[in-house]
Amino acid sequence: MKFRLHIAKFLSPPLILVGGFMLIITIGTILLMLPISNQSGEHLAFIDALFTSTSAACVTGLVVVDVGTTFNLFGQIVIMVLMQLGGLGFMTIATLFALVLGKRISLKDRLLLKEAINADSMEGIVRIIRKVLIFSFTIEGVAAVILALRWATEMPFWQAVYYGAFHSVSLFNNGGFDLFGNSFQYYTGDWLFNVTASVLVVSGGLGFVVLNDLFEFRKRRRLSLQSKLVLSVSGALIGIGAIVLFVFEFTNGHTLASLSWSEKIYASFFQSVSTRSSGTSTIDITQMRQATQFFFILLMFIGASPGSTGGGIKTTTFLIMIGAVYAMIRGNKDIVFFRQRVPKELLMRALTIIMVSLIIFMVVVMLLLTTEDAPFLSLMFEAASAIGTVGLSVGVTHELTVWGKVIIAFTMFIGRIGPLTIAYALRPRKEKKLYRHPEGRIIIG
Repeated sequence: MKFRLHIAKFLSPPLILVGGFMLIITIGTILLMLPISNQSGEHLAFIDALFTSTSAACVTGLVVVDVGTTFNLFGQIVIMVLMQLGGLGFMTIATLFALVLGKRISLKDRLLLKEAINADSMEGIVRIIRKVLIFSFTIEGVAAVILALRWATEMPFWQAVYYGAFHSVSLFNNGGFDLFGNSFQYYTGDWLFNVTASVLVVSGGLGFVVLNDLFEFRKRRRLSLQSKLVLSVSGALIGIGAIVLFVFEFTNGHTLASLSWSEKIYASFFQSVSTRSSGTSTIDITQMRQATQFFFILLMFIGASPGSTGGGIKTTTFLIMIGAVYAMIRGNKDIVFFRQRVPKELLMRALTIIMVSLIIFMVVVMLLLTTEDAPFLSLMFEAASAIGTVGLSVGVTHELTVWGKVIIAFTMFIGRIGPLTIAYALRPRKEKKLYRHPEGRIIIG
């Protein structure tokens, strides 16, 4: 019998993805509301449970209640499972169970998997998913052991094991949740933690297609254009972000000034990595200079790479627009990377994603300015963190009104699913036109 997810024929893959995430968030909300999830033994308020479930399933990390002190072991495990489901995607996890049970994957399910990981074709999609699952669980497991051994020196062994597993899942899936209450500010100068956490965040943010490409590099001895672009722009953004943070915060007594040189470097690098979509920190974000916070808004808006556990407009979208600007300035008709031309359709898609995301971002900021009593830059930072599913905050999240929580929760959902996916899910069936309008001339610039 073929493996099927009981998908109605009239439902498109984008609509299935939207509905799947809504189902995960709903189940998470119900579980987190239950008294068995909370240390107080009482029901958690619906809006707080919804916000936390959305933040976990959309792997963001913004919180309105402290995870370590509000939720007990059961509640924290619910959050960890939500992050794993939200990071890898419910279709990927469903495929895992199908493979374990020896079921076949139908053609429509393969189409849905292609949409879920942003692959360019269905060729070898199940093989890619299998390798991604192996890679993901392996790196999470190895990192969990490393972190557990590190924390076993300062807490009971089994607590260290649990902390290692929870934070390994959180970091790899760019979840942004932690059990320490102040993210990882205790480990600013800890090289072992910084290296392990950075590898987790970067690996989760590269994208499943790129992970598969790297997985097979020893066999093929070459990388696809997608992988070359993702690795190049990700490395450049991390490097630029680290340099900007180091320069702007070097004399700030609340962030880097009091740290040693090695701690300054660790903190600058880790915080730049974190803006890719991780949402964790080793220094106090609220004490950063406004110039640094604004630059972080730009990095969070760009986000991680396509088909990854992170959000944002994606690194390749940003790079295509930079390539378009460069080509226009140079008088070239084509956008070329590594001697390969980018199709015009991708440029239109990239422009659409950026414009839709900017419109959503501006609307969210305007709504927050209406409902919340906080500085403009702080609300702008919060909106960028939500739409980029990053999870960094300058202290506004805990003070949100009910309407503010609803706005941010909805923004996190849009940021994780992607504005275009939601648009495709809601649009009517496309009818092919049998004609084209005549070309017109417009003066711009």
